[in-house]
Amino acid sequence: MLPLGTDDLKTLLTHVVRWLANLGRAHAERRQASVTAVREVILVARRTATYLRHVEQTGQQDVHQEQDLAERWTRLGFAMQDLGLGKLAKRCDIRGRAWADPAQFTAEFIEKADVSLDAIERLAQQALRDAGS
Repeated sequence: MLPLGTDDLKTLLTHVVRWLANLGRAHAERRQASVTAVREVILVARRTATYLRHVEQTGQQDVHQEQDLAERWTRLGFAMQDLGLGKLAKRCDIRGRAWADPAQFTAEFIEKADVSLDAIERLAQQALRDAGS
């Protein structure tokens, strides 16, 4: 093994400092992306609540809105799974599947799955608190 000179040590130290700075920046970016994804759950829950209120008030359903909700909830399920938020991922997935085809689940299953918008939003808010946001 060859001895390291002063210049070699400076170069090595510079690389280590840059690597640590990049690592810290990457961690902060991942954390922000996670917070953004969890916040999207809250936004979609509120969008869903607004749509349901519209249907209740007018009696008119909109298949395009329902298709959009199915896609949004499904994407959120994938994102929450990627973040390791299993409970939230499962609930988002069930919501997405239910919007795509409401007949696939019984009312009993939906109740036991606890996929109410309030329950989902509470889980998302808890995830945000856990992330320090």
